Amino acid sequence: MQAAAIELRAISKRFGGNVANDRVDIRIESGTIHGIVGENGAGKSTLMNILYGYLKADSGAMLVDGSEVEISQPRHAIAAGIGMVHQHFMLVEPLTVLENMLLGSEGGVTLKRGMTAARREIARIERDYGLEVDLDAVVGELAVGLQQRVEILKALYRGARTLILDEPTGVLTPQEADHLFSILRNLKMQGRSVILITHKLGEIMRVTDRVSVMRRGQMVAHLETRATSREQLAELMVGRAVLFQVAKGPARPGPEVLRVEALDLKDERGVARLKDLSFSVHAGEIVGVAGVSGNGQSELLEVLGGMRSPTRGSIAIRGKMTCWRSIREQGVAHVPEDRLRNGLVRGMKAYENAILGYHRRRDYGGFFLSIRTILSRTRDWFSRYDIRPHDVFLNATSFSGGNQQKLVMAREIEHGPVLLLIGQPTRGVDVGAIELIHRRIVELRDQGMAVLIVSVELEEIMSLADRILVMADGRISGRMPTAMADERAIGMMMADGDAVAAD
Repeated sequence: MQAAAIELRAISKRFGGNVANDRVDIRIESGTIHGIVGENGAGKSTLMNILYGYLKADSGAMLVDGSEVEISQPRHAIAAGIGMVHQHFMLVEPLTVLENMLLGSEGGVTLKRGMTAARREIARIERDYGLEVDLDAVVGELAVGLQQRVEILKALYRGARTLILDEPTGVLTPQEADHLFSILRNLKMQGRSVILITHKLGEIMRVTDRVSVMRRGQMVAHLETRATSREQLAELMVGRAVLFQVAKGPARPGPEVLRVEALDLKDERGVARLKDLSFSVHAGEIVGVAGVSGNGQSELLEVLGGMRSPTRGSIAIRGKMTCWRSIREQGVAHVPEDRLRNGLVRGMKAYENAILGYHRRRDYGGFFLSIRTILSRTRDWFSRYDIRPHDVFLNATSFSGGNQQKLVMAREIEHGPVLLLIGQPTRGVDVGAIELIHRRIVELRDQGMAVLIVSVELEEIMSLADRILVMADGRISGRMPTAMADERAIGMMMADGDAVAAD
């Protein structure tokens, strides 16, 4: 039998009393795309961080091309031909693409010779794998999809024969995701191996050759992708059947909660980000905002969430005109798109993050906080939202992305808002948690809450929303009830088609 590109044998890892990996075995064949799926906190990222040298296993063995290796630092992984593209990119934004490539391997005191040789080698890799990017561009000025391309290029330049990608499409548009999959297939044709960690089972079915399933730290299945299904993978992940369709009845809209009129926003450079937006959201309905990322949806949420001042226009909450600075005081809750940057404080404990923005409420004790009350409520939310591990004293960074999302969702929902703003509600979240989050959003609607959702996942918008607004180039390019919507029509509006149907 040909030696595997990567083989992990009986890998175990504990963090205190929490077992992250429990005697995990996996074999990655050369020249294949191998998916790893599992719930948030199942141990996928821990396993890959062990393989890449960020963490050291408590026990077990790692083999590369059939030979056992010791990997305790990322440089050992790179030397063994392993590269990793993280969910949150590890690039220095003020530097150029070429300068980022050379970091850590500059080639001597004088950089000119090293840079000239590197430019030639990187240009070859770009041609071979379809990874073209301007080497002299400043990384911070590149679109997200191009920054990811830089990360892949950097790994290949450093000799990666096996490439690990952690949730690679979480920040990509559908078009960018398509191009990424084309790159991965090209890598496979060239004999490279790819390990793909993703919560999107449709992507697993579409691009992988084999898939391994983890549940609660253990490896529970290794399957040929063509011999399985999305439904089987979901059941293996969570240990029960999962509903992919949102179960909800018709909306019963009540009084108007949010009214936006002629809203404009220009950024610090004077570029128009929002252009003459007018719409409403009523109690007891979910309004979904669809569109390709970067067309003003993020800026809309930031204005409505009290994070930015509009250039022009008005916002009314329950008929009362309100200033953007005081909008949160009017009963508006906001689950931001970037949970780590805007939703959590990384170094604070979970129970502290659970009251951020609400810590002055009387039921928490006012000036002298009641830690007993805070701990009790946080533990209750951990139980009801299935946040793992069930330890409210852990820092926010100790939780997986999906569990961080559930913590932010619980905090914003459970303080009883009249209007709930949600950006990318299930980004980086596993299928079981998606089902929980979707069900909770529908319950809130049925209880009379007004909900505004922004998502780049068109399937999510069409499943959850009662009405859909489509944004393109900072404008509302289309409006329709979900019952009349289809993907083709919405896709045309995303490309700035003509507006249809009055709000």
